[in-house]
Amino acid sequence: MSVGAAVRRVRAYGGQFLLLAVLTLVVTLLISGVPRLVNRLAEQGLRTQLTSEPAARRDITYASTVAPATSTKTAMGESRERFDTLAGQMPPQVRSAVTERWHRVDLAPVRVAGPDLAARKLLVDLGLRAMPGIQDAGTLVEGAWPSETYVPSRPIEVALDVDVAGKLNLRSGSQLRMGEADRNGAMQESVPVVVSGLFRPTDRADGAWDGLPPMLRIIEPLADGEPLIAVGVVAQSTLNKRAVDGWPVQSEWRYRLGTERIDARHLDQMIDGLQQMQRTVPPGVALTVGVDVPLRAFAAQVNAARTLLAVIGAGVLATLAGLIVLAAILAVRRRRSEFALLRARGGAATAGARRSLAEALLVVPVAAVCGWSIGTLFPGAPDPTAPYAAAVTVLVTLALPLATLAVPAGGAARRDLVRVRPSARRITVEVSLLVLAVLAAVLLRRRGLTLGEVDPLLVSVPVLLAVAAAVLALRAYPWPLLLVSRLAARTRGSVAFLGTARAGRSTVAAPLAVVVLAIGTAAFCAVVAAGVDASRDRAAERLVPADAVIRGERFAPDTLDALGGLPGVRAVTRVLNEPDQRLAADELGTDARIGQTNVLLIDASGLSTVSRESGVDLPVPASLGSAQQASGPLPAIVSPAVAADLAKAGLDRSAFVSVQGERYEFRVAGTQEAFPLLPANAARFVILPWQALPTRVTTPVPTSLLVAGDRLDVEALRRAGDEGQSRYQTGGAVTGKERPIGVTVDTREQVRRDLGNGGANGVLAFGFVAGATGGTVLGLLAIAFTVLAGARARGQVLSRLRTLGLSRRQWRGLLLVELAPLVGVSVLTGALVGAVLPLLLNPVLGLSAFTGGVPVRVAFEPGLVAAVFALGAVALGFAVAVEALNNRRLRLGEVLRLGEES
Repeated sequence: MSVGAAVRRVRAYGGQFLLLAVLTLVVTLLISGVPRLVNRLAEQGLRTQLTSEPAARRDITYASTVAPATSTKTAMGESRERFDTLAGQMPPQVRSAVTERWHRVDLAPVRVAGPDLAARKLLVDLGLRAMPGIQDAGTLVEGAWPSETYVPSRPIEVALDVDVAGKLNLRSGSQLRMGEADRNGAMQESVPVVVSGLFRPTDRADGAWDGLPPMLRIIEPLADGEPLIAVGVVAQSTLNKRAVDGWPVQSEWRYRLGTERIDARHLDQMIDGLQQMQRTVPPGVALTVGVDVPLRAFAAQVNAARTLLAVIGAGVLATLAGLIVLAAILAVRRRRSEFALLRARGGAATAGARRSLAEALLVVPVAAVCGWSIGTLFPGAPDPTAPYAAAVTVLVTLALPLATLAVPAGGAARRDLVRVRPSARRITVEVSLLVLAVLAAVLLRRRGLTLGEVDPLLVSVPVLLAVAAAVLALRAYPWPLLLVSRLAARTRGSVAFLGTARAGRSTVAAPLAVVVLAIGTAAFCAVVAAGVDASRDRAAERLVPADAVIRGERFAPDTLDALGGLPGVRAVTRVLNEPDQRLAADELGTDARIGQTNVLLIDASGLSTVSRESGVDLPVPASLGSAQQASGPLPAIVSPAVAADLAKAGLDRSAFVSVQGERYEFRVAGTQEAFPLLPANAARFVILPWQALPTRVTTPVPTSLLVAGDRLDVEALRRAGDEGQSRYQTGGAVTGKERPIGVTVDTREQVRRDLGNGGANGVLAFGFVAGATGGTVLGLLAIAFTVLAGARARGQVLSRLRTLGLSRRQWRGLLLVELAPLVGVSVLTGALVGAVLPLLLNPVLGLSAFTGGVPVRVAFEPGLVAAVFALGAVALGFAVAVEALNNRRLRLGEVLRLGEES
């Protein structure tokens, strides 16, 4: 069999081989390119996630205890040696991600005094720090850096940040005395200190300044009589001498992970490495790791997204595989007479298959290489998918010769008699397929999944269910058409009768299965995307059950009135959240021996008003809404875990809880799994009605404020909240010098945007868009194959009817009536499969990682019905257009003369 003959046959049947080549190219392109795109989106999401966190969150910090030096080495020399040792002991995946590192030695803060401090009556403790490279990170503003040449008779030279020095009334040359203070604040064994210079950081974001206690700001006192705490820079030689003299020192070693060094594909290895470090902390040091929290959250999202992509990819690739099989079958049917003639001339039974193999080898590998090459141009890190592409190439190459062996080369038997009893083999295959699909679905629900891994069971279940649904639809849909055909036979005109009769006798098992699989994939993506979107809305309403929430420490009671006077504000209510409280068994405070519990005080009427004005459906429990001041325990809504513990301890009718120093008695009036304003993972909480609190000496003050309004000014809300905190601190019964931490203002719209942006949401959105678009396009292509599968037979019928006087308008009507049931059944069955699959797979997909921990609920979407009808109309129009184009190409008169039914 010459290559030239094979080339000529490929040219003669160019359209069929072009279709096979295009499908092969698309499959290998997806195998090569999609993992790159997914990796690229994951990398971008990880960079965004880490960049949004404070840079210090990526620090791995070792710190020794504060104690006098015991080693014979210098303090700085020992710190440097330990610095390199700790880095060398890190797991390789963690060590390779370190981009910056610092080590330092601190002398514990001690009391300092001097005329400049006394001028402002400042009580100050000063810590001394030596850190290599500190001079490169700062710029001198005044004076000089401390000298590295240690002279015993000279005072300790210290450099201060210019802002810190200004607040302490210090300047270059200021004289101080440093030493321990007795109970009366008098200095003991004071050592002279001089401020040698003032500096300003070259870059305040430089990680060298991130250590604690900070060097660039003063730590305010927590109460009256406590000192300000500041940190200054000293020379390494000075610190070594003080350590030898017995001054207590503390060493710190910090290693910062670079965002570009953390590979999203190997997050599990990075997290495992961090866990290993936490399990093997060297003695005498403490380890602080903060980067594992955002990495775990991102890994959960990536794993859930990859699992979902496996489901979508399985549907798309299975659809493409079905299209390739259909293309091969159609190509062989068009050449049935050629292979029959080859056998008639003495060819072997495999002669046609060998010819088809030779032709496929000229087309398929070239198309596969082109598709793979185009896929490698996609941005992103590659995955080891070359073996899969090679296997696909081999299978597609064998598709054509296998179809040649499967399709009989003799005369075509009638395949439109669906009333003929199906063979035992076919019944066995179909029943086995149905049983296998049910068993796979049950096993998947019972066993669950390992998120992030491509589980063969997960991949197979959607495909099996789609094919099983197609089999059931194929068996069921001729019977309603038979009834309609009988009714149409009693009416005038032949179009409805002939159309429904032919539609009921059509046999399109394989094409119908492919259409169902494609449409089911698209519908699955649409339903899950709608479920995730709705769950994000619920998560935002749970975190912010109003238009905005202001969270702080404690607000003055008049803050509600101040907020109510702001432009756009319609309603304000108060909330008090006390985390980690211990429940008591009696009024004396006897511990009930029940775990720590969140206590939430709400004003029931105010919360209902704010949520209603904000458009949030927040039903307040009736027991809280109707509660009024009265003697006896307060009605409380508790979580099931707290209710069980109270019942076990016999305290469900009377228990006590402390709120801002006052103890209140409550009883269990109901239970709820969750409640707004509490974290999604909060399993222990007690909710009390604020309006029913008994009068006490001190009145609780809110820690959060809920605001409802239009076009709220976030900055104005923040200023009002900060002023409310300041008024409480300066005008209340308890005052203090510590400046309160600024309030945080969260709007529901912003929380909703944050849930939908960042992290691995790019990967998830790509999966939804690609699955819905790809499923729809491939579904239309499968419908085209379905139409072409019976195009020649329909062409013969239409040609004969045209010779009997069928008008062009009647011909179009007949074509529409014949194709409408087929297209409608396939689209409807696919949509039903797509709607059922989320109900089955949602519990094991882990999509709550994208909704702030709120479980994703997949429900019926009315928009899906409209989408199905729209898609059905488009598909029917597309099918009619394909049929018309095919009939025009075949020329119905020639089809009639040929008398072929293939």
